[in-house]
Amino acid sequence: MKTAAATAILGPLLIALLAAIISQRPSDVAVALAGLLILAVLAADVAVIAKRRKGPAAAAIVTHIALISFLLTYRASPLPPPAPFTAPLPPASPPPDIAVFGLMTGVTHRTASFGYRGGSLLDRRDFSMTAALVKHPRGDLLIDTGLGREIDKQFQTQPFYFRALTGYELFKPAADQLDAAGYDPKRLRAILITHGHWDHTSGLSDFPDTPILVTAPEHRFIREGGWLTVIARAVPDTRYREYGFEAGPYLGFPASHDVYGDGSIVVVPAPGHTPGSVVVFVALPDQRRYAFIGDLAWQREGITERELRPWLVRWQGRENSGEARENILRMAAIAARFPSIAVVTAHDARTYAGLPTLANGPSVSP
Repeated sequence: MKTAAATAILGPLLIALLAAIISQRPSDVAVALAGLLILAVLAADVAVIAKRRKGPAAAAIVTHIALISFLLTYRASPLPPPAPFTAPLPPASPPPDIAVFGLMTGVTHRTASFGYRGGSLLDRRDFSMTAALVKHPRGDLLIDTGLGREIDKQFQTQPFYFRALTGYELFKPAADQLDAAGYDPKRLRAILITHGHWDHTSGLSDFPDTPILVTAPEHRFIREGGWLTVIARAVPDTRYREYGFEAGPYLGFPASHDVYGDGSIVVVPAPGHTPGSVVVFVALPDQRRYAFIGDLAWQREGITERELRPWLVRWQGRENSGEARENILRMAAIAARFPSIAVVTAHDARTYAGLPTLANGPSVSP
C-alpha cells in the first residue's frame, strides 16, 4: 500500500517533469518512461481508492491537479483574432541589385510543443539556427549570425540544466559559408541582431571587425541579461552601435528605422521575447517582401495560429507575455492583409526554405 500511495502521489510530478524534458530534448527513453509511469500511476490510483485511505487519496488528488494544470499550459489557446489591418503596403524603392540569402548554420532538436501552445509532444522538429545576408549597394547587412565557430566552447557558459535539455548540431558557421562563396568581407557593413540570445549571437566573434547594430533596450539587456546574454556580452562593447526608431509607424508597428532611407530594409520594435527584440522587413525590386521576425515566434504556427510559447518556456526565458502577445497579433494582422509577405521565423526551416542560399552553403529544406 505504501508503494502504491507513493506512486499515486509522486507519479504525476514525475510525469510533468518528463513531459517538460521531452518537449525540450526528445528522447525515446523518456517517452517510454512516461508511458510506463502513466500506467503505474493509474494502477496505484486504483489501489489507493480500493483501500479507502483518505490521506494518500487526498494527496494524490492534489498532485493530479498539479499535473493537469501544468499540461494545460501546453494546450492550444489561440490569441483572439486581431483587428484587420487596412493600411496600404508602405512604398519602397529598393536598388536593382539588392538580394537576400538564407544561411542555415545548424539545428537544435526539439518538439513542436516546445515552440508553440498546441504543438504535439511527439512531433519532433529540428529548430533551425539561421542568419540572413542582405546585399545592398551601400553595404551589406547580416541579420543575426546563428551558430558560430566557437559554439562548443560558448555552450559551456550556459547553465547545466539548459545544456542537459538542449541538443544542437552545427552545420557550417555563417562566416565559413561566406568564405566558401568567395564573399568579400569588406562589403559587410554591419550585423543587425534581432535580439541578444546565444543562438543569434554565437557567430559575432567570427566577424571581429564588423559593427553590431542593436536597439538601446536590447543593448542594456545584453549587459544585464545574465546567462541569457553571456555570449553576446563576451563581444567588446565598443562594437555595438545603438540605433533608434526615428521614423513613424510601419505596417501597424508604432515606429520604424529605415536603414538606407529607400524602404528596402526597415526595422521595427517588437519587444516581448526580449526587451529590445525587432522585426526586419526587406523589400526587393521584383515586389517580393520578407519579414524576419527573429524569435517573436519560433515556429510559423506562432503567427498563423496566433499561439504563444508554453508557460514554462516563457518563464525560463523571462519573456514578457503581454508584449509578445501584442506583437504576435500585429504580425498576424500583417500576414492576413499581405499574404505575399514571407514571414521568416529564425527557427523554422520551412520559412527559410524559400530563400536562395550562397554557393557551397548548406541547403535549407523544410
